[in-house]
Order: sequence, then structure tokens, then C-alpha cells
Amino acid sequence: MEYKLVVDSCCELIPELRSLNPESAPLSMLLDGVNYIDDELLNINHFISAMRSSKNTPKSACPSPEVFAEKFCKGMNVFAVTISSKLSGSYNSALVGAKMVMEGGPERRIHVFDSLSASAGEIAVSLKIKECVDLKMDFDSIVKTVTEFIDGMKTFFILDTLETLIKAGRVSRIAGYAASVMSLRPIMCADNGMIRLYEKARGSVRAFTRLVDLIGESCTNFADRTLVITHCNNERQAHFIKAEAQRRFHFKDIKVTSTGGLSTMYANEGGVIIAF
Repeated sequence: MEYKLVVDSCCELIPELRSLNPESAPLSMLLDGVNYIDDELLNINHFISAMRSSKNTPKSACPSPEVFAEKFCKGMNVFAVTISSKLSGSYNSALVGAKMVMEGGPERRIHVFDSLSASAGEIAVSLKIKECVDLKMDFDSIVKTVTEFIDGMKTFFILDTLETLIKAGRVSRIAGYAASVMSLRPIMCADNGMIRLYEKARGSVRAFTRLVDLIGESCTNFADRTLVITHCNNERQAHFIKAEAQRRFHFKDIKVTSTGGLSTMYANEGGVIIAF
């Protein structure tokens, strides 16, 4: 049985996913009257520069159901992965798109996974789908296995600033202020699809060292897990995490990649996200 993967553009499509014939439904970001489409043509560094020089906060828009439907039509057995439904309308849009397609062709099978995460988390979910496909699992077994994986997945991240998340209503102003006082670096996490402050560390070095510690505190069996690290122009810290994780834990694999447009919008320059 052949499967197809469709993701929204908060999921960075790494080369390891190519066997699933993946496609990305792009979100868009509006800043100072300019609409940036989060696809392969987006110049990430130009977008970062525009955010840095602007006094305004960019706003995002999810793909329409029609965009998802157009991509779903290209496969008979399709899995979709979206950013957390608590953070975007992308999941609901994909559900509507799936319904549109399946009503026109009931022989098609489409399942939309709410990653309850973003960026690195979406990649981790997509890699789990690939793993199940490689094991030649049937459609329903893949849905069950991946859903269980999502329920147990951990997502943590460190950002240089929470300003975009606060202004977009993704983090409360009280939590954002508490995380920023006294030069403390906030370590954030995904909690049932919502973003919350996990703890604070004084200084960048301690924060990223603590982030590695949290991997060991959050999981005991790494042999069947892949650590995914995404970053926005912060290869140094991303590779620090990778090196420390390789030294201290025994992940099946570790993937490092840079963030796409939407992830960059929220992470801002210097942000690092991990999921496993």
C-alpha cells in the first residue's frame, strides 16, 4: 500500500521524509502590508530582517481547506500532520479539506494528526509515520501507533524573546513577564498542545545545559526514539544539544534542521526547539 504525507508549513520537510511523497500546505505571514507565503521560495533571512526592523508583530493565516484538499487528492492513503490545534486553525482546515475529498471519493483514506506541537514536534510525528510505513503496518495500525506517540511526545524550546508569542496571544503576558525578569532565560514546553513556561534558568549557557538535562528527566528509553532539533540561525546551540544528547543518551537517531517561515516567525532569531 502506498502512502502520502501532507503537512502544513510549520513542519520542515527534511530529506528523510521523501519516501512518503510529502507535500506542504503553506501558511502565510502578514507584516507591514506584505504577505509572505511560507513555501520554498520564501527568503528566511529577508523575513527575519523584516521582522527585526518592524515595529509591528507579524500575523499568520492557515492554509484553506481547498489547499489541503488539492494535496490530499494526489494520494489514496494520506496522512496529514499539522501544528497544534490550540495554536492555529490549520488542523481544523485540514479536517474540512479531508472531508471534502473523501465525500467525492469514499475509497480514499485520509487521517489528520494534530501534533499538539510545532516545528520539531511535527517532524518527529512525520518520522514516526515513516517508521510505521517502513514496517508495512496497515492504515489503522499506523493511526493508533502515531496517536500514542503524539500522546507521549515531549517538546521543549528556548527563545531569545517571547514577544511575538505574547503579542499573538500564544503566551500570557504574565507568564512572559515572569520568564523575562532578572535576565532569566525561559525554557518553554508544549502542554497538551498549549505553550507554557516550564522553568527558568539564569543565562544562555545554563538554559541550554538544562534543556539537555530535561531530555534525560523526561524519558528513560531512547532506543526507539529520534531526537529532532530545529533552530533559527542558531547552529551552535543546536549542535551543542546534539553532541550532548549523543554523549549522554542513546537515541535511535538525531536530526537537526533550520526553521521554516512560520516557525521562524514565532521562534525569532536564536530560537531552538526540540522534540522526541
